[in-house]
Amino acid sequence: MNKNTLKLMAVGSLALWASTSMAADGKILATAGLSQVEGSGGGGLVPWATLAGYDSRDETAASFFITDVNVSDYRLSSIGAATSFYDRVELSYAQQTFDLPVDLVKALSVGEIKQDIFGLKVRLYGDAVYSAYPQVSVGLQHKQLDSDFVASYLGAKDDTGTDFYVAATKVHLGAVAGYNLVWNVTARATKANEMGLLGYGGPDNKDYQVMMEGSVGLLLSPNWVVGMEYRQKPSNLSSVEEDDWKDVFVSYMPNKNVNFTAAYVDLGTVATKKDQTGIYLSMTGYLW
Repeated sequence: MNKNTLKLMAVGSLALWASTSMAADGKILATAGLSQVEGSGGGGLVPWATLAGYDSRDETAASFFITDVNVSDYRLSSIGAATSFYDRVELSYAQQTFDLPVDLVKALSVGEIKQDIFGLKVRLYGDAVYSAYPQVSVGLQHKQLDSDFVASYLGAKDDTGTDFYVAATKVHLGAVAGYNLVWNVTARATKANEMGLLGYGGPDNKDYQVMMEGSVGLLLSPNWVVGMEYRQKPSNLSSVEEDDWKDVFVSYMPNKNVNFTAAYVDLGTVATKKDQTGIYLSMTGYLW
């Protein structure tokens, strides 16, 4: 991370820790989940049915996040914000910056790829903790690249696209040796290549495909969660291979104002570069 990002994280953390009354207090700690790399509430790689805030049915909530994914040859930075209304609707925004390695910079004369993502999620029914059945939400993520040069070069059909998903999330209290267990399953209809960073559709496929995503976590205490995620990926481009993503994560939530997540991520092959593994770091702050 650059110095400005580190300063922003430090200042935000101190400000949020200083007051425990800023975040909405309608839900119990950890039920807001994390900030997903595309801006939606959920895990790191996978959007969940939970909303990005602690608001109850008569409250609103807002949050911001900073994420840095540093793997063998690439770096992905994501920064954004989300607002949830009355435990029913979530609006989110994220801007992603994907830094390319030196050899691709020389070949393409492009140093980075940027993408804006606008998200909408609606809780249909259920409560992840209190109902006997999972909480279920539907959502969309509309994505727009700032330039279509790399996507077009690789054979992508479009530089903009919209993912649609349905997610189910459930917390089982005391399910594993007295510890709480949380799981999520998401089905995503998408045309995106590498989450959209390499455009949408391609010579191998130009239609929507349904990809499955999942997360599971164990709450070791009210403040600590460990778990793993898996995200299935489509393969639309003949020019570059695309692999499924996975991670193993640990999250620390000292209070309802802030959470921190670290993970080991395995992205497989990304834009001709194999064995893209590395570290995922993220912080979310809750404003009210």
